[in-house]
Amino acid sequence: MIKVLIADDHAILRAGLKHMLSEYPDITVGDEASNGHEALAKAQAEPWDVMLLDMTMPGKSGIELIKQLKQLLPKLRILILSMHKEDVYAVRALKAGAAGYLCKDNAEDQLVAALRKVAGGGLYITPTVAEKLALDVLHGDDQNVLPHTRLSDREYQIFQAIVAGDSVSDIAQKLNLSVKTVSTHKTHIMEKMGSDSVADLVRYAIQHELLASGSE
Repeated sequence: MIKVLIADDHAILRAGLKHMLSEYPDITVGDEASNGHEALAKAQAEPWDVMLLDMTMPGKSGIELIKQLKQLLPKLRILILSMHKEDVYAVRALKAGAAGYLCKDNAEDQLVAALRKVAGGGLYITPTVAEKLALDVLHGDDQNVLPHTRLSDREYQIFQAIVAGDSVSDIAQKLNLSVKTVSTHKTHIMEKMGSDSVADLVRYAIQHELLASGSE
């Protein structure tokens, strides 16, 4: 029996996932979490085979949450279920410790297979993500890699918020950081990306299809 903990801030989505998975006798949804702090607490409260984790929730979330979960529970298998397209976060999520990445658009067709593979110790990735991982290994520190891949996880998170139209103040509030810290990160992002303005960052994000595919 695959025991699953669902962590997503949308109650309707959690209910839908639970209903869908109830049709499979080898999978049981043992509990749910609606934010990052709750996910951390419930993950530690009892053993789980797989955590089905949303990338964007109130409080701690995303890459930061994956890293903390893996630090506390190294054996926990984490399957990301996100509205963000694979190009945006998949490789970073896998490097942070996730065992698979699935877009919510594809969940109905692929979720059960993904849960079974991850629970069995495998990785669940699409051919697109596999190619990106392979290229990353082949290029290493090659000077020809794309600038956005050189951003730290925190810088990439802020880069995503900037190109989505959030102000420095908005980002600081969402990430529980000071405005000064976000401004410093923004400066480093501009330098690493070789950009002179936010408009340059937005153009780059559009060109390389890095804009989030939907709001969570």
